[in-house]
Amino acid sequence: MNQIIKCLIVDDEPLAIDIIRGYIDRVPQLELVGTCNDAMEALQALSVHKVDLLFLDIEMPEMNGIDFLKSLSTPPQVVLTTAFRKYAFDSYDVDVVDYLLKPISFNRFFKSISKYIKHNSTQTIETTAEVIKPN
Repeated sequence: MNQIIKCLIVDDEPLAIDIIRGYIDRVPQLELVGTCNDAMEALQALSVHKVDLLFLDIEMPEMNGIDFLKSLSTPPQVVLTTAFRKYAFDSYDVDVVDYLLKPISFNRFFKSISKYIKHNSTQTIETTAEVIKPN
């Protein structure tokens, strides 16, 4: 999988956005298409940009990240980012790629990217196998 992965960051903390943006800049395969401070901005951004991978904070004003994710009819794949372990169980209900606890290290961030790539490579192989499966 050598295609560019288009990413969107949704977080109400400017420092968290800056850290994730810096990590995205370090991985040539990733492209940041935008940053948002809340769910409403994210909804607008998703209507404008093709997003492959969403880095989504959980505790935000107005609507938390998990509720926002549940509200999307066709969400991109998601890595939840939060300072709280208490939401880990809820993340299973929304089938996310990964769950990152703040402060996020680059190694842990990169592991999430690797999970995303592995999942999508497997999905591509399975789809191809279904197409060429003999009757």
